[in-house]
Amino acid sequence: MKIHRLSAALLAPIAAALISPAAHAQSQGATTTMGPVHVHQARGQLTAHEVLTSVDVLGAEQIEDKTVTQSWELLGQMPGMQLTETRQGAESGKVSFRAFNGEGYLNAIKTLIDGIPSNVNSGNQRFIDMLFPLEIDYIEVVRGTNDPRYGLHNIGGNINFSTSQGGDYTDARLTYGSFDTREAQIAVGRESGGFAQNYFIGAQASDGYRDHDASEKYSLGGKWFYGSLDDGMRIGLTARAYRQEAEEPGFMTAEELAADRRGSKRRNANDGDDREMRQIGVHMDLKLAENLVLGSKLYYNRYEDDRRVTFSDLPTGNAPRQRRVWDEKQTGMLATLTWVASDTLTFESGANYEQQRNGYTRQRFNYAEPTDFDAPPARVQNDDFHSFDNTGAYVQAIWKPVDALKIVPAYRVDRFDGATHLAGGVRAPLQDYGTIGQPKLSVVYALSPDTNLYANWGRTFQVLTGSTPPAYLTPGQMAMQPSTNTGMEAGLRFAPFAGSQARIAVWQQDAENEVSNMPATGTTVVLGKTRRRGVDAQIDAQLGERWTLRASHAYQEAKIERDGRAAGLSIEGNEVAATPRTISNLGVDYRASDALAFGLQARAQGDYYLEERNVTEKFGKFAVLDLSAKYQISPRLSVDFQVRNLTDREYAYAWYDSFFWETARPMFSPAPGRSAFVSLSLRL
Repeated sequence: MKIHRLSAALLAPIAAALISPAAHAQSQGATTTMGPVHVHQARGQLTAHEVLTSVDVLGAEQIEDKTVTQSWELLGQMPGMQLTETRQGAESGKVSFRAFNGEGYLNAIKTLIDGIPSNVNSGNQRFIDMLFPLEIDYIEVVRGTNDPRYGLHNIGGNINFSTSQGGDYTDARLTYGSFDTREAQIAVGRESGGFAQNYFIGAQASDGYRDHDASEKYSLGGKWFYGSLDDGMRIGLTARAYRQEAEEPGFMTAEELAADRRGSKRRNANDGDDREMRQIGVHMDLKLAENLVLGSKLYYNRYEDDRRVTFSDLPTGNAPRQRRVWDEKQTGMLATLTWVASDTLTFESGANYEQQRNGYTRQRFNYAEPTDFDAPPARVQNDDFHSFDNTGAYVQAIWKPVDALKIVPAYRVDRFDGATHLAGGVRAPLQDYGTIGQPKLSVVYALSPDTNLYANWGRTFQVLTGSTPPAYLTPGQMAMQPSTNTGMEAGLRFAPFAGSQARIAVWQQDAENEVSNMPATGTTVVLGKTRRRGVDAQIDAQLGERWTLRASHAYQEAKIERDGRAAGLSIEGNEVAATPRTISNLGVDYRASDALAFGLQARAQGDYYLEERNVTEKFGKFAVLDLSAKYQISPRLSVDFQVRNLTDREYAYAWYDSFFWETARPMFSPAPGRSAFVSLSLRL
């Protein structure tokens, strides 16, 4: 189906709503929520759903009893989410949306934990791995280009993981299942006299679906908050630490996949990853006046990773056998000032500063089977230290000229500075991007108490990351401008019937000078002008007292509009790699009695090309079905049983091995087959 035909079909009900009599009701925004949510936001500060459009929230009831290998998998329940399942030890995968992919070449999704920026330098989302489901209170997803709060990595939108805060509880969950998977989670909350404390301990170990696929990980977290804005001040500390040791089973050729999808070749026998991450945040909210609130966060992130990886079986050259070591430190600050000027006008301004001090080492090894990572490397390709500093600020207003209308203009600016120190004594400054301006506008109009028409427009940007040129201006390197992304969206949020909420939207995002950039490999390809566009449709409904339904379908495309390459080399009109045309979700819950409940979760994804030349076959298509059952033994004790990939569907993540173009071919990492897990949950 052509995208313009589908857009026209879904715009029809929007047009119908526009010509219907409009009830002048208070605008309710365009947020959809799956499950109850308790947002711990300092009163006076603006939440995303108060200001922005295209916001989805996943509540704790849809999170806490899910069994997943890593917490990014939880987002597979949400509309339009593409999961990139690399399944290579600690390098397990990530989530993306709005026709951006998870291959690592353009990391377009800003990630936050309790409002603290949580991307590594490249934009990858590895800090998500620190979280376990039992400690997550809700996940908030903001799509599009109209959110001014964040600049770096906020190209297509952002995801905030909010962990539990306050309360009096002691929750524990024990899990055992396929592949000898063992998991324990303990969450404790205490609140008294204005002092709230929360603690979490999580551990997981598994032999993995494939040979040489074992993993162990541990996470420890704490939150301490005192006071409230009613008394004028609220201050808090958040801290978490994480460690994972994992084997990597390696990528397979098509022939190896067909012969034994659960195997691991001898060449990968020494592959593995040791990863440590830490995060500390200081939060303070001050009530400066009855209608004036200052919110601030100071944070420190540390990411250390030692990965040994053999990408393919090629005996020539040393490119496929690498040891990559990261040591990244981020120190930053965010501050917001919110002023409620009147019942109809609110202003918010914000500023952020982040200082990164990063080291990256990459060694290449000669052919051996398995790769001998203890041998002297054949070549040290990277032994780099680089700084990367970002300063940003924004201002936005929330104006309600009438009860039914909300208008949110905003403007953001960002600047960058830094330098790299490369092997051989080479020093070079960061590209001079100047001041990057980003105007934005959101409008929501309430056609009735249950129906909101919304539109937004905004600009975001991409800058290069990593330690080498072209991110840095080494001698002979050409200056580059930031890639700007201009997006727009129109949608309708409505209630088709009592107990339901639905949204349909059409969107488009145009980029100038987009760059496919993989800092870990030093690979940079200028794609040129690109266009992403799509249609989103979703519904959440309570069907009677026992049934709950969630369904969504996203149709999207990402194409290269203009690349400026010579004749015969142009890729104009081609699709951007690893971008499926369709992403679908279906969730059904049935409560058979007060004690017994069943659940079904299905998701499907279309296929795609593996590289921008579009010369390969298409890969990546799948459809999987998960089932669950939960029985409440007593008010404090429950047991649940989950079956993932019920139909034992065989599918695999694919990437394009192009270390040597004359032997370029797809390589695969198979997804787990049918698996089952049983868990005991205890609440004290």
